[in-house]
Amino acid sequence: MGSWRVRLLTSVALVGSLMLVAAPAHADGEKATSYVVDAALRADGTLTVSETISFDGAAPATLTQRLANTRDEANDVRYTYTIRDVKASSGSKDLGATVKTEDGYTVISVPTASVSQLTISYAVTGATTRADDGLVDFSWRVLQGLSVPVVTVSGTVGSQTLARDYTCVAGPPTATETCGMFSGGTHDTKALQFTDGPRGQGEVVTVGMRFDSGTVTVTEDKSVLWTLDRAFTPGLVQLLSALAALIVGAVVLWLLHRRAGRDAVSARPQTVAQFVPVGAGESDFQVIDGVRPGHVGTIADEHVDPLDIIGTILDLAVRGHVLITQLPSEGGLTDWMLTRCKGADEVVPFETRLLDAIAPAGGDTRVSQLAASVVPAVAAVQSDMYDEVVSRGWFSRRPDKVRAFWARIGWVVLGVAVVVLLLLVAFTTFGLLGLALLAAALGLVFVGQEMPARTSSGTALLGGLRVLAMDLDTKPTDQLPKGKEYETVSRILPYAVVLGGWERWLKVLVESDDDEGVADPTDLSWYHAPDDWHLQQLPASLDAFLNAARGRLFAR
Repeated sequence: MGSWRVRLLTSVALVGSLMLVAAPAHADGEKATSYVVDAALRADGTLTVSETISFDGAAPATLTQRLANTRDEANDVRYTYTIRDVKASSGSKDLGATVKTEDGYTVISVPTASVSQLTISYAVTGATTRADDGLVDFSWRVLQGLSVPVVTVSGTVGSQTLARDYTCVAGPPTATETCGMFSGGTHDTKALQFTDGPRGQGEVVTVGMRFDSGTVTVTEDKSVLWTLDRAFTPGLVQLLSALAALIVGAVVLWLLHRRAGRDAVSARPQTVAQFVPVGAGESDFQVIDGVRPGHVGTIADEHVDPLDIIGTILDLAVRGHVLITQLPSEGGLTDWMLTRCKGADEVVPFETRLLDAIAPAGGDTRVSQLAASVVPAVAAVQSDMYDEVVSRGWFSRRPDKVRAFWARIGWVVLGVAVVVLLLLVAFTTFGLLGLALLAAALGLVFVGQEMPARTSSGTALLGGLRVLAMDLDTKPTDQLPKGKEYETVSRILPYAVVLGGWERWLKVLVESDDDEGVADPTDLSWYHAPDDWHLQQLPASLDAFLNAARGRLFAR
């Protein structure tokens, strides 16, 4: 029994020993014991390479080598190689290598079953390049992309001309170091000789030489890669060109606005409306030369906007051309009736068109029904208002047409700038210049909106509007003619709506109510309300009316 156990343990130990011996032997078969390079660089710049690969034991079923077709250098420069005449043989036997291009590599696949030694040969052009100092650089990875590790690498790279310098580096493709041994340019040989190893699967050995210009033909196929960083290179020339474009663009925009968009100079402001003393400590509000709230808003910002038309409606009501009647609430909703009236003064064309739209003669219109009838007329009212400010000599041309003209120019220039930017980014390093041009074009689009220029009369009127706006904000509200507060504040309100500060004047109107506790449905000649309505409700009622009217008039 004891001897049986001894024999069993001895057998297990023997099998284990055999397995340990066999495993390394199998692994060694997956290595090339030697890799010998015989290469020659001809005067025409063509490199011929012959690689003799030896195995100690069985070679892998298929040996693969991947030769890079490109090499990327600094500044996004790429060199492209042409690899041709690829052959693989063992002795005199052609091994029938398969060659294909895959992901930027020339992939050589060789069936190597039962082969202990083979030779792979090929020719390369593109490995000689022109250096910045005028010399010719040669560089090639004589070992690269091999599918098995190599124990020793050695070889010779011959040339017909003595080189100025010789190099040899080896290791992983991204972390090479000097080869184990290399020499070249001795008194008795022009060739580069090197020895290195071991090298792992996919590692490289790169050799290089430098020649005087004219001794070896330059065969480089050089291209510049596009990258976003390269397109926007912050070099001195690029920065200076972009800065120059910005400065020139700013000067051109300034000159354009100065010539075409600057308001004419006026000697002094023109009075639009003023508080005229009518007694001791009392001042009445008077409008000068029929300047209406719609004129005021258009002169102030060169646009006919919704607030100008709302202010005009309120002014027409105060002047007696339309009556605003607040209707009793229905289901919590408030509506107003607009009734055409015979006013005491004349109306100008844009006011007539607006009246015809919101309150046709002989009928009533609810604010809730305005959208259907008024929206188509709003554009015509705005057009008439532009014509009005031109006919009164405040602008030499209609502001809307001036803006449209410059907008077309601006968008065309912007489109051209975008195209130029794309071209500069795609093909040059002057992307910053393209951005500067784009900024200048955007500046033209913006400046184009400021091109409507007021005449001297328009500038004088604008000065008067600023004075009026200050008066509306600062004028003491306790100096209105006694007993005429309703009438005076009513005339002020349309201008305060357009220029600002109307809340303080509404407060004055409310505080002028001398019959507190009594309903005031008809105290104002221009705004009527339900029987239980009080003047204290005017701020909320009027604010709701203005918002409702604006929403209806400019519904789209």
